[in-house]
Amino acid sequence: MMDGLVTTREGAVVIVRLARPPHNFFDAALLAGLADVLAANDADPSVRVTLLAAEGRSFCAGADFRRAAAGIEGARAVYAQAARLFARAKPLIAAVGGPAVGGGLGLALAADFRVASHAARFHANFAAIGLHPGFAITATLPALVGAQRARDLLTTARRVGGEEAATIGLADRLAPAEALDKVALALARDIAANAPLALAAIARALPRINAATAAAAMAAELDEQAALFATADFREGVRATSERRPPVFEGR
Repeated sequence: MMDGLVTTREGAVVIVRLARPPHNFFDAALLAGLADVLAANDADPSVRVTLLAAEGRSFCAGADFRRAAAGIEGARAVYAQAARLFARAKPLIAAVGGPAVGGGLGLALAADFRVASHAARFHANFAAIGLHPGFAITATLPALVGAQRARDLLTTARRVGGEEAATIGLADRLAPAEALDKVALALARDIAANAPLALAAIARALPRINAATAAAAMAAELDEQAALFATADFREGVRATSERRPPVFEGR
């Protein structure tokens, strides 16, 4: 166990749980710990698959800049660690049983597969708070659902439930809430039962957002976010969210 992460083992599957309930906000340190686990799993021939799950009500509600530098410096530190997640060699499955919001959506999309429960909510909320998308979502989301549907989700900032996520390609499996862990672990075991060299060859052959692509996407996202962090609309978006009211944006 490390700060915000609990790791267990089920045969050839390593299960990592986000353990900052109820919402599992991340910071750079938590992402660094997760990247370290993935690197260790890559180096261990007895590990075939990593399963990322979560405690609490949310899968992950995004970044918690209260634990680090706020604004652009906080985002830069987070993205430096987030880029490491895309450097893994072995399959990563995310079990999403609640809201995956903002950067939490980015974390879910960084996985190779997503198993969603009916209670899952995939929410690219950036425009709703006056901010540009981050966590390489500008690369991962269109790769999964297509450019036009990604444009829809990013510009409307609407929530996508588990059933719709499975329909449009955000989720690969749909499970009842009470069976989410079981279904996700079954997928992990199905993958882990296959030949590791063949799995590695398949991973190399198929299109995938790798570390370099993710880092480039986050660098471009960071430039846009740097400008928007300084706007009155962003301050209003954050304030409105905390006050649970509709924002009043003025385009400045």
